[in-house]
This record gives sequence, structure tokens and C-alpha cells, in this order.
Amino acid sequence: MSELRDLYQQIILDHNRAPRNFKKLEDANRVAEGDNPLCGDKLRVYVQVSDEGVIDDIGFQGSGCAISKASASLMTSAVKGRTVQEAERLFGTFRDMVTGKAPETKEAGLGKLVAFAGVREFPARVKCASLSWHTLHAALEATAATVSTE
Repeated sequence: MSELRDLYQQIILDHNRAPRNFKKLEDANRVAEGDNPLCGDKLRVYVQVSDEGVIDDIGFQGSGCAISKASASLMTSAVKGRTVQEAERLFGTFRDMVTGKAPETKEAGLGKLVAFAGVREFPARVKCASLSWHTLHAALEATAATVSTE
């Protein structure tokens, strides 16, 4: 179990140091901002959704703690190329995992995102891990208000 925990920790550290899709998309047709005042995480998610409802490209910019940045990095990698509906289902599964609402067997389809399963033991960190997901949801719904974890 300790080896698995170490692997998950390495995944989070890697995505914090070298976040994937850390970029502004000039041609994004969906954009949303997120804020976690408790931790100081702030980010903006940019999404390019095709007419067929596929996430053709996605990026994010902002600053935050290692969990927040790594979660945004892994999220963007996980949803790129998926349909909006698939991304929303993945968001629901991820949210259930980090809040402890999902049985562990449901985590199997999350791939590297399962690295965040341990945050459910730290309620303040759940907000860090889920901020980018809530922000993506707002972007896909074309919600104009800033997403806040408070």
C-alpha cells in the first residue's frame, strides 16, 4: 500500500512541477474562472468544443497549491478528445471519489486521476482537487460567474 501511495504522490508532484496543458487557448469557445479563497487557488479554464460536442483542446492558467495545479493538469489530459457528456460523467466520478461517496471499485475507470483518492481524508484539500473540475463544468455550461469553493 505504501508503494502505491508513493506512486500517487509522484504523479501529483510531476504534474505540479510540469503541468500539462498549462496554456491560454486563444480560440477557446468556453472559458470559466475558479477561485478557492481558503487555499488561494485561482485558475482559468479554456475549452475548445467542436460542433459535434467534442473537447478538441483544453488549457488552464493560474496559480495554486500542488494538489490544485496537478488536478487541473491531469483533468485536462483526461478530458481532451472526449465528448462534453463523457467529461461531465468523469467529473461526477471524480467528485464522488474525492468526497468519499463512491465505492472504491468505481475508481477503476479514473486512470491516473485515482492519485487524488487520498484527499477525501482531508476535507480542505477536496476543494483544491475539485476546483478545476467545477471550473470546467462551468465552462461547459457557459456559466459567467466565477466558480468558488466557498
